Amino acid sequence: MDNVYKFDMMLVGITLLALLFLVGYVRPLVISPLNDYETSDSEILFSIEKADTLLIDDNYDFTTPREYNIREGLEISLEPGEYYWKAVGILGSEIRMLTIKSNVDLRIRKLGEDSFGVVNGGNVRLNVDVYNGTELVDKIKVDVGEENSANGDKFVGGMDDE
Repeated sequence: MDNVYKFDMMLVGITLLALLFLVGYVRPLVISPLNDYETSDSEILFSIEKADTLLIDDNYDFTTPREYNIREGLEISLEPGEYYWKAVGILGSEIRMLTIKSNVDLRIRKLGEDSFGVVNGGNVRLNVDVYNGTELVDKIKVDVGEENSANGDKFVGGMDDE
């Protein structure tokens, strides 16, 4: 009778463990970003619970993933492109996708009478042609968040393809 009781208790314990796995108590809880999330903001805030590691890769097979330790307020800066990501703890989460769209944002700030600050407010490097009237007087490259001074009265910018 004592062996039957021990066997029953062991069976109940195994059943409870199996239920925990089936219900998902050990699977990471991925709150954000949502699957197929698209943005032009290069700073992405991840909200994940019950996981230790975040894997991000540009291919679905995660052949060359970047690994991040998960902590509250985990914000990662990504270049424009498509990414696959998942959280890993005791088990792994589903694979999600996010897209960072290119954002060209050329801003001009007056510095002096004929001098301007050319500011890249987007998330990609810019090529800017500087004109004085109809004459091309300079070609400059402006990195993300950078400001270069230029003398001219017309500025034409676009994404740097290099």
